[in-house]
Amino acid sequence: MKTVRRLLYRDITASVMFVSLAFLSLYFFLGLVDALESVGSRGATITYALQSALLQLPMDFYELFPIAVLIGTIYSLARMAQGSEFTILRTGGLGPGRALRLLAVLGLGFALLTFVVGDFVAPWAERQVALLKAKRTGSPTVGGAGAWLKEKRTDAAGERSYSVNVAGANASGGLSDIRIFEFDADGRLMSRTQAREGRVGTAASPEGDGLVTWTLTDAQVARWPSARTEGRPEVTLSQHQELDWPSTLTSGVVSAAVLPLNTMTTADLWRYSTHLNVQAQASQTYQIRFWRKALYPLACLVMVALALPFAYLHARAGGISLKVFGGVMLGISFVLLSNLSGHIGMLREWTPWAAAATPSIFYLLLSMGAFAWLVRYR
Repeated sequence: MKTVRRLLYRDITASVMFVSLAFLSLYFFLGLVDALESVGSRGATITYALQSALLQLPMDFYELFPIAVLIGTIYSLARMAQGSEFTILRTGGLGPGRALRLLAVLGLGFALLTFVVGDFVAPWAERQVALLKAKRTGSPTVGGAGAWLKEKRTDAAGERSYSVNVAGANASGGLSDIRIFEFDADGRLMSRTQAREGRVGTAASPEGDGLVTWTLTDAQVARWPSARTEGRPEVTLSQHQELDWPSTLTSGVVSAAVLPLNTMTTADLWRYSTHLNVQAQASQTYQIRFWRKALYPLACLVMVALALPFAYLHARAGGISLKVFGGVMLGISFVLLSNLSGHIGMLREWTPWAAAATPSIFYLLLSMGAFAWLVRYR
């Protein structure tokens, strides 16, 4: 059985990597052509175009790899079936259950590779793309138009709520153009803090209250008197070269809100969706994205199971090219159904994990049904 495992794994892995390389070569060419259009404008050079196209490859690999697994596995198994190799393996003791277990282990290996690329390599590469674009355009911010964050805290002074606006993240890793609005329990504006830039501390305060310290640079604080102030109230203004502001908004939550979505890992999506849920903000979009990203590597396992029935088709039931074409159509339909399920889940307010898992469950049941029918009746 060790020889059979080595034969299957080596052949399927080689086919999958070949298909992945073909996809990546095509996407690199298209990305390079797209980047070359900006050469000569706003400081863009050929080096920038090459770097931009190369840094986009990890995300392309992450998105395309399950389809490459499906096509490569179908090609390998169909070629074995056409050459009667798979028939010899079956007569030598490779039963349906054992074949399914062997391919399931291989599918888990592909899923692990997808997870590593999607959670570590691709987010890093997307951050580098955003930094590269910001440096080329001379923009002080990275990744987008900023974000609004909210938090509520209760201390000795009573309940307070804060609305924080961050224009974006700069190339050095700090935050730029920060505005903080403080409200009391009745919704009255108490203070407004504006800062040119700032940084979020990575360590919690030693008091154990779960707060981190924001270090604001060139800050201006405007305070409004409370409603119980007697006499003629006045607004006080103060200027600070450096100001420390305690907050429950951690660096992970802030970066998830400010940077592009493609730079977020599974953990970042979980932290940000949890923060939105705690602050009574709409979090379903990020919850669906979290579950899609968490379950996406398992699509490799589904693709391997979907390819297995092709090994049990008769050699004369269409050539290899026809079976590979069928695999391409299955992969495209899986991607379309995944995107459609996410949008319908947001519109219909489905349970987030159900909206993300529905396409994988459907195709897994489809593959198992086809596999059982072929083994039973063919």
